Amino acid sequence: MRLRALVAMAIMLTITPAAPALAADSLPVAPPPAVAPPVTDAAVTVPAATGTAPPAVPETSAQETPPVERPKLEAGLGGDKDEAGGEDGGGRVIVEVAAPAEAAPVAGEARTLPDAEVVLQPPDASFLVVEGTGEALEKLAADPRVVSVRRDRAYSAASLSSGLKLIGADRAVAEGATGEGRTIAVVDTGIDAGHPALGGKVVDEACFSATGDGAKSLCPGGQNTQTGPGAADARTAACVSGTVNLCDHGTHVAGIAHVVAPGADMVAVQVFSRFDGVEECVTENACVGAYESTILLALDHLIKLKDTSRPGLVAVNLSLGGGFYEGACDGAPEIGPLKERIDALRARGVVTVAAAGNEGVTGGGAPACVSSAVTVGAVGDDDRVPSWSNHGPTLDLFAPGLEIDSAVPGGGTAVYSGTSMAAPHVTGALAALAQKSADASPDALLGRLTAAGRPIVYGGVTTPRLDVYGALTGQAPGPPATQEPGDPGDGDGPDDAPVPDPSSGPAPDPRDDAPAPSEPEPVPLPTVTVTVTVTAAPVTVPPPGSPASAPAVCTRGRGTERLTAAQWAVEMTRGKGVLSDGTLGCYLRLVSKASAVFPEAVRASTPGTAYRVLRPAKRTARAALDGELLAAWLNWAHGAAELTAKAGRTGSAEKAGSARAGSAKATVGSVIAAAERRRLAGASLAASTSMLRKEVNVRRTA
Repeated sequence: MRLRALVAMAIMLTITPAAPALAADSLPVAPPPAVAPPVTDAAVTVPAATGTAPPAVPETSAQETPPVERPKLEAGLGGDKDEAGGEDGGGRVIVEVAAPAEAAPVAGEARTLPDAEVVLQPPDASFLVVEGTGEALEKLAADPRVVSVRRDRAYSAASLSSGLKLIGADRAVAEGATGEGRTIAVVDTGIDAGHPALGGKVVDEACFSATGDGAKSLCPGGQNTQTGPGAADARTAACVSGTVNLCDHGTHVAGIAHVVAPGADMVAVQVFSRFDGVEECVTENACVGAYESTILLALDHLIKLKDTSRPGLVAVNLSLGGGFYEGACDGAPEIGPLKERIDALRARGVVTVAAAGNEGVTGGGAPACVSSAVTVGAVGDDDRVPSWSNHGPTLDLFAPGLEIDSAVPGGGTAVYSGTSMAAPHVTGALAALAQKSADASPDALLGRLTAAGRPIVYGGVTTPRLDVYGALTGQAPGPPATQEPGDPGDGDGPDDAPVPDPSSGPAPDPRDDAPAPSEPEPVPLPTVTVTVTVTAAPVTVPPPGSPASAPAVCTRGRGTERLTAAQWAVEMTRGKGVLSDGTLGCYLRLVSKASAVFPEAVRASTPGTAYRVLRPAKRTARAALDGELLAAWLNWAHGAAELTAKAGRTGSAEKAGSARAGSAKATVGSVIAAAERRRLAGASLAASTSMLRKEVNVRRTA
């Protein structure tokens, strides 16, 4: 599995772990991987409360059905032939073992398999990363020391001063709330620790950078793991591609947190890898992305730092993410290991702050969907929610995220927008507040921030906007700002239209039976947020007074008509359709973030590869399902199919197709979710194809 282009960045930096699926019955849900065991490393495990006897476990009656044990091998990774007769499975996986001591012998076993390679074996960890065929992974899963084998999902990164006034940070600093004596961590693309804007506050560095399957380490020494001064340096040769620094995101994020809490120390952790010449690198020959395994290692490292050398650590910033969940994802098995570490940090008094993502939808990716993380959306200086900011009940706070001028490697600055920029405002605020409330728990600190924030009211939901000074002084919040995300005046003007990304796909000739859409469709909503795959800012500093170019954000379109798979194939053919290559590239990046199939199991990252999925050379059962599933996702990205809308041509729950979907309340999201589960399991392909064709990819205005 190669790097997935994740849209969350507000750049999520595009790290979000490989794309998780949508919540059950509304958004696609990834196949159920085995539940990861509790972390047994003493440095990670949260001590159980003492003095209370565990509750008695009632006996199971003869009528009760015992719980079904989840398979250790995630669906779709095995080596069995699918319904189409082709081999399925294999790829890059995380092999969870029962205890850290079991990792070495399991790694030894993996090395004896002819079609498996151990690409990462971190010390003192209860997992390793392996690349192998489906047959090899089946053999590993059969080992009793192995608890689960699941995909090593990829994440992306989520892409000052008026915002500081908006949240009262300038007044808080003036009264001494600088975060002095506290430490924050930035888990991102590394940091230019010598940048003048950071004031020499980077006191600790680490790098966890995956290799293999096209990934190259960004650690200065070229290894997978490095700690100590310079380990997270964002100015290394590996971070530079031509005149572009691929690792600028982390410095930008760190600069924002430092301005809010200028007295706080900072820990820089690099978790990304470099990829050269892969299809996901849309605008550059090289790009960066992070695997879930490296993020887990980073959080383990921070837990140990908190327990040893950095007791003042109070907040961790994760402006990255992947996947898509309509609400909290705590129950999703694939999120278990990530949530365990976020919970372990919180039990130690460390708050994890996560960017909500830039898809403009209700919900978001991981880690923002974890309930114990503090999830942050973006607003402009007028307290309007930009159309691209994710929103809804999952969010804890809004913070400034529109056109934020902050540091980039090499001593200069750049203007970026996104929830990636909003999150570090909250990270810095937690450090400032913790300085003045030394004994306050994470819940108490968050409670003060949410109580003081100005209410942003939209769609029946109220989310407070960060007010540091209000939380510090206990003053009453400002009057509510009632709106809907994307209201006029939110910074989404016509002059901010995104710059199209060039397509690298071939231009096959489609069949003539697939007419193009009769009416031109609009390009994605205009904004100025960093794209999903991290595109670096120029290494050279622009002359004083010159405007900084802001990368464009990729968001859902405003289409009103759903297209069939054949019609989407026309759109993917260069020069034949109505939509631009830039718009199609944006849609495919949104799909890669939300889907558990594309490109986890099926390559569809560019118009050229997507065309081959929509118009396969050989019409097998699996190929037919892939085409309909991709078309369904494209209709969602186009804005013509809402995941919460009723399925069917008319939306009627009485349609026969809806009955086949298993519920009179079948939604577009539940139909797609069912199809994704079956596709990854290699079962019921024909039924899923029919369901998608009749329930989702039908000519119907949204």
